Amino acid sequence: MSTFTHSTAKEPNVTAISDLDIFARVARTGNMSAAGREMGLSPAVVSKRISLLEERLGARLFQRTTRQLTLTETGEGYFKRVVDILSLVEEAEDFVSRRNTKPRGLLKVTAPTSFSRLHIAPYLAEFLSRYPEIELDFHLTDNFVDIIRDGFDVAIRIGELQDSSLVARKLAPDNRIVCAAPSYLERHGVPKSLAELDHHNCLSAGAQDVWRIEGPNGHEQLRLKGNIRSNSAEFVRDAMLAGLGIGLRSTWDIGTELKNGDLTVVLPQYRGSSNVAIYAVYPCREFMPAKVNALIDFLAELYGNEPYWDRALSAAPKPATAARPAGRAAKAVAAR
Repeated sequence: MSTFTHSTAKEPNVTAISDLDIFARVARTGNMSAAGREMGLSPAVVSKRISLLEERLGARLFQRTTRQLTLTETGEGYFKRVVDILSLVEEAEDFVSRRNTKPRGLLKVTAPTSFSRLHIAPYLAEFLSRYPEIELDFHLTDNFVDIIRDGFDVAIRIGELQDSSLVARKLAPDNRIVCAAPSYLERHGVPKSLAELDHHNCLSAGAQDVWRIEGPNGHEQLRLKGNIRSNSAEFVRDAMLAGLGIGLRSTWDIGTELKNGDLTVVLPQYRGSSNVAIYAVYPCREFMPAKVNALIDFLAELYGNEPYWDRALSAAPKPATAARPAGRAAKAVAAR
């Protein structure tokens, strides 16, 4: 995006677009030197422009220490509005130059690690063949990030949709089932009710402290115990495959293991909350860049209301039904 100034001696209270751009880059990087490198400016120039901006606004935007800069509460609110202003300026320039009618440019995306590896990366060749003028920058993490602060165009998120100033589009359902490895069930028995899960080692990923379940009795919440927790969904899946416990896992994550019999469905009458889904989340803009629309439409078309990973499970092994005596299961759990 080009930058320009419009501040004159006659208009001392007019903030230059370039100053907003400098402010936004400093807010994102937390570092004046890094922001300066991005814009080809010296740290001294960046510092001076920020100071003049604060003076003009009559408010402190950053808390300064010897090691870092952090936004003040006022700065946080100002930053959110500045991002929208800069986006509108970029979109206005795209409109004038006719560049926004064709998907092009750098597309910054944040997405969950496992899901991206399994269900985004294999299809990027097709996406890029459709849109050869798009460049992709993927940031993979199982944590939610502030897409406005960190400058992302779109985030792929899996969970329950929270109230937010962001816009979200559902890409696919996220069907979750209770499952375990046959080796675990052979040692500890197959639970026949939700109550029996209290006597089993239940593995959790991320902030999954409570299992939200839907079944014959409607919605239920279970707070279960286990000796393994991780922020990595892949780590928990591998622990399940090693026979270390029972998990509530997404079918997109364990479809292959279910088909191969490496994992077995238990309590098939129960599913995870239907409120959980796979979403594309992006900033609320009146004119969304064509490159963002292109990726969202591509993924929505690829997955659909019944994703391919769920259709493939029709040939999966039947759920486990046999159970060891309760006493043996209780002893095994007590020995953890």
